[in-house]
Amino acid sequence: MLTVRVHPGRRRRRPVRRDFLVAAAIGAVSVPLAFVAQGDNAHTPDMLGWLLFGLSALTLAWRRIYPMGALAALVVVEGTYHSLNNAHSALIVVSIAAIYSLAVAGPRRRTLIVVPTMLAVAITMMSFINPHRSVELARISGWILATGLAGEAVRVHRNYIGAIVERAERAERTREETAARRVAEERLRIARDLHDLLAHSITLIGVQTSVAAHVLTADPERLDRAALSEALDQIAETCRESRGELKRTLEVLRAEEDSGPPPGLAGLSDLGKSAESAGASVALTVDATGGAVPPAVGAAAYRIVQQALTNAVQHGGSAVRIGVTVFLDRAAGSLRVEVVDDGTPAPDDDAAAVPSSGFGLIGMRERARSVGGTLVAGPRPDAPGFAVRALLPCGEAV
Repeated sequence: MLTVRVHPGRRRRRPVRRDFLVAAAIGAVSVPLAFVAQGDNAHTPDMLGWLLFGLSALTLAWRRIYPMGALAALVVVEGTYHSLNNAHSALIVVSIAAIYSLAVAGPRRRTLIVVPTMLAVAITMMSFINPHRSVELARISGWILATGLAGEAVRVHRNYIGAIVERAERAERTREETAARRVAEERLRIARDLHDLLAHSITLIGVQTSVAAHVLTADPERLDRAALSEALDQIAETCRESRGELKRTLEVLRAEEDSGPPPGLAGLSDLGKSAESAGASVALTVDATGGAVPPAVGAAAYRIVQQALTNAVQHGGSAVRIGVTVFLDRAAGSLRVEVVDDGTPAPDDDAAAVPSSGFGLIGMRERARSVGGTLVAGPRPDAPGFAVRALLPCGEAV
């Protein structure tokens, strides 16, 4: 069985119903000209003349698909029509429609070459058939050239409108892509905020709860009520701080203007106190005086220190010693953040053995990258424990 496959790009296009209707309408409009404007020595078309007349109008059905081919076919049929001395004015409208369609289809160079050439050939041929008619054709050649120019003007206008529409659609797509990217970035930022907040708070609450449970079970007969009360107060204080920070984060999500400034370097002391309430020993050094730190950089430093303290308490135990140093390098215009602990994870603690398997270190690196900075985190090479070092640029040197 023979199967013939036609490539979609090579299929011959055919006129649609509208093309035939337009050709028929132009032919119908031209019929009266065959009776009222016959010209010198011309006669009303006979049967062959009407057949050629109909074929001339029919070629217009292909004017949009093959404008040059339609015009060439029209020239052949119309030349035969005029050679038989049929009414010469009958096909003026058909010729104008074909020339206009050629100019609209473009390109401009083809129009500028074909239309004058066709007009010159028509005048030459008419000079042999009917010299008086050739003079008349030369006299009305301005209308033929004007038709070509009108088609060229329409083509340029359509291209201009098409370019405007394309630019508008491209701009709309760009706006949609930008909006989608901003939404994704905002969701990522909120996810980081919630992760930092909840991980820090839940870790501290867990450690403080363990302390309270130890106080209850260590020696029930000699219960240290003061220590138990202090542990419960610390849990309540951590819950209040977490609730307040969670409220601020959600207010930013709701786009409320009175949500307050983002956390910054001023809140580092509270982070240190929260870690100390869980049993850790925190040595905090902040040297950022004499220079302005952008709010975004301050917020990134706050979140990095918060997550680093959370990791240290979670993986190093409640008795871990942590050193936090925040230094503003005025010459380089950058903020250096360093969090170092001496914690040694328990050998049977799988979560502690691989601190980088969660989202904590990923979130810290994203925090640093969000302000154009870098962050390096890993075990200390010279001693037990873990070290987090970040370099956050503050713009120009301060």
